[in-house]
Amino acid sequence: MPSHRLLASILPLVAALSGLTARAAEPLPHFQVDRTELSVSGLSSGAFMAAQLQVAYSATFKGAGVIAGGPYYCAAGNMAYTGICMGQMPLVYPNAYLMASAARQFETAGQIDKLSNLKKRRVYVFSGTRDTVVKQPAVNATVSFFQQVGVPASQLVYVNKVPAGHAVITPTHGNACDANATPYISHCDVNGLGYDQSGALLAHIHGPLQPKATSLAGRMVTFNQRAFAPSGTGMAEEAFLYVPPSCEAGQTCKVHVAIHGCAQSAEKVGKNFIADTGYNEWAENNRILVLYPQVNASTVPFNPQGCWDWFGYTGPTYAWKAGPQMSAIKAMVDALGKAR
Repeated sequence: MPSHRLLASILPLVAALSGLTARAAEPLPHFQVDRTELSVSGLSSGAFMAAQLQVAYSATFKGAGVIAGGPYYCAAGNMAYTGICMGQMPLVYPNAYLMASAARQFETAGQIDKLSNLKKRRVYVFSGTRDTVVKQPAVNATVSFFQQVGVPASQLVYVNKVPAGHAVITPTHGNACDANATPYISHCDVNGLGYDQSGALLAHIHGPLQPKATSLAGRMVTFNQRAFAPSGTGMAEEAFLYVPPSCEAGQTCKVHVAIHGCAQSAEKVGKNFIADTGYNEWAENNRILVLYPQVNASTVPFNPQGCWDWFGYTGPTYAWKAGPQMSAIKAMVDALGKAR
């Protein structure tokens, strides 16, 4: 075949593939957002990140769900302390008093929002009794930390009697309840009923919810995360947003940021975290946009397990408002609520 004819036959295919690539990751769309109804939750490193966001941006987030995560600034920017912060060191546990003292210093320096905002915030904390990754003594310190920085007892829930492993807990999806294995989603029964963790934490933060949907009519948007997070942050090129029909139609919506754990990004487990953890079903009938930011394994920065930064691999500002991943997630939340 002559070269010009070969080129002519290839160009339409190239154009089609380019179009598919362009459509795969679009800009983050904008919606009508109630800025008093913003919340965050996460598992494992995502739980540490959720706690960081709640503390550093206490003026922004109404509440947080911390599933198997240690207290704010536990590692103090030193990877050598991560074992302590995960409860892996026998008889050496995180000191919540020191973490609270650090937070007060950051507040004084203007590096995080006023801690007094936390008196109005709602926090859900979970630790499974069979969790061998982030053990209960570490999560106990998370509860103590939030108590010390002002979250009232009536607004702080600690679920710590479920015989669960290291996972987001659902009524039906995933591994056996006591598993500590990929994709870190498990199903557990409590009092004879499947435990619906996403619904429990969303209801604690936002108040009574409409029943969750049994099927989804909304859309999952794959958007370009590079607009908010350059590659040096360790964050992926693409992230995800679930949009219920009510939000698409222009109704005012809440926003919940759901943050995966180590080795749990879409690159590692596909759609498991964004499809099987239950957030979308609760979002559908409750006018909640669900943002799924993503971080992948990388060598630069050094993050071989694809964890969120709770120990300083992006630099010393990681737990402050100026932290590269922190500010990127905040910018995404802000962008969602821009005028359409």
